[in-house]
Amino acid sequence: MSRASLLETMPDREPLISLLLYRLFKWSIVSPVLHTYFRGRIYGAENVPQKGRLLVVSNHASDFDPLLLSCCVGRPVAYMAKEELFQVPVLRQAIQAYGAYPVKRGSADRSAMKAAIASIQSGWATGIFLDGTRTPDGRIADPKVGAAWIAAKTQSPLLPVSLWGTHAIFRKGSAMPRPTSVTVRIGELILPPTSSDRSELEAITQRCALEINTLHDLGR
Repeated sequence: MSRASLLETMPDREPLISLLLYRLFKWSIVSPVLHTYFRGRIYGAENVPQKGRLLVVSNHASDFDPLLLSCCVGRPVAYMAKEELFQVPVLRQAIQAYGAYPVKRGSADRSAMKAAIASIQSGWATGIFLDGTRTPDGRIADPKVGAAWIAAKTQSPLLPVSLWGTHAIFRKGSAMPRPTSVTVRIGELILPPTSSDRSELEAITQRCALEINTLHDLGR
């Protein structure tokens, strides 16, 4: 099967059971916490396509980021999770229902990216933190080209999202989240690279990073 034919036969959204579980979890837990405890604000939700391939790229400053981001874009967003979590009964089924896919601790970046591609091919909107790790202030400092490479391979548009304020949810040494203010800004779709040429991947990566940091700089 050709690459074009494969793309045409991909599911255009996540399984129905996962969508129902997402909505239940969102409206019963995540959304109330976001809008009350974190005094959440959301801008740009109209930019999110509710069907079709989608790669969500964002900054990262807190363990809360995947839940808050998925809540705000209005559709489940699958993220990679440590392989060890899939060995825990019940938890394994729960995180799989929400689209999490396993990645071995210390595995090569290419292995993780292939797992993300498989997630997209299964119909999930898939999330990638552009820096690949948390940053202390929430701004993108060292964007990696992995997201652009995945977008090129799957021809998925990229959706830049800025999470502002999540870096302050936890203080060092504290186990309780702080009731800080959180603002999520969703940018406009960015077309995927037309090839895997390194220069094009870097250009798209820098464009995503600039868009996210620009949204982040708008603050509250």
